[in-house]
Amino acid sequence: MTITSLNMQQALSKIVGGEHLTREEAAGIMEIIMSGEATPAQIAGIVTALRMKGETVDEIAGFAEVMRAKSSRVTTEQEGLLDTCGTGGSGIHKFNISTASAIIAAAAGIRVAKHGNRAMTGKAGSADVLEALGVNITLTAEQAAACLDSIGICFMFAQLYHPSLRHAAGPRKELGIRSIFNMLGPLTNPAGADRQLLGIYERSRTETVAGVLKQLGLKRAMVVSSHDGLDEISLSAPSQISELQGGNIRTYDITPEELGLRRCELGEIMGGNADVNAQIIRRVFSGEEQGPYRDIIAANAGACIYVGGAAASLTEGVGRAKQLIEEGAAAAKLEQLIRTTGELAHVS
Repeated sequence: MTITSLNMQQALSKIVGGEHLTREEAAGIMEIIMSGEATPAQIAGIVTALRMKGETVDEIAGFAEVMRAKSSRVTTEQEGLLDTCGTGGSGIHKFNISTASAIIAAAAGIRVAKHGNRAMTGKAGSADVLEALGVNITLTAEQAAACLDSIGICFMFAQLYHPSLRHAAGPRKELGIRSIFNMLGPLTNPAGADRQLLGIYERSRTETVAGVLKQLGLKRAMVVSSHDGLDEISLSAPSQISELQGGNIRTYDITPEELGLRRCELGEIMGGNADVNAQIIRRVFSGEEQGPYRDIIAANAGACIYVGGAAASLTEGVGRAKQLIEEGAAAAKLEQLIRTTGELAHVS
């Protein structure tokens, strides 16, 4: 990888002037950030300026390739490996839909390497809710690989796999705005997953992010963002999808009705803190909850099953997701994940 000599001040001047960084220039800036050589003010300035200008495919890909290179790697077979990590940052306090979807996808026989973090802008990230469910989220790369090989799913806690990102943690938290770092997490799976359902907070960027996934070598992906502001497939509005398949990107809208699901109000799928969200997931998986909570999980799990190659269409995937919940397979996979991560954590 060629790194240019553009420094932080030069990069900031270029971005503020409305110019785009090349992929090599963006990679060079990310090298400076992740090596700890950039000041908090410089990091904050760069990410704010990029947000205001609008990040390009090359800029995001340049940042992502450096972050990938510096991550702790989970060594496993990448072919057919799925991630459901999304950007967060929607500002809507829903429950952890993509995390529940990952568990259902694993119950469908898809190998799932779930990447995620604690909440940065919301009340509960995937790490928070999995911890509340009883999953040990602190597995090493070797333990995560063993978990994936054993039961077909693992969780990789981003803080443990991207130690160099600590240099940006302070400015990111203090700014409290959506930035390129929200997009980078889902693009830097430590196991190198080649399939992904990726929810983003900004509907105008679905094709951009799908383009980044293509540059990074993913084989199949769906980048989703709803018309009512969710970084998920919604039940209360149409959802925009940019689908990557066969090297081509196709963008279209889909409605709840087209998925065979009943439309609901946005307020009907709201969550809370990690404990509240864990209870919602358990109620859905036990069959106690049959309403919008179950249906929005089915919509997004159905997309996972489709992208993972276990369904011929999105609608078929939704039907399969409902079936896995009804049969108790989702609940069984969750209990398997809790048990296996607990056992691995006690292996010396």
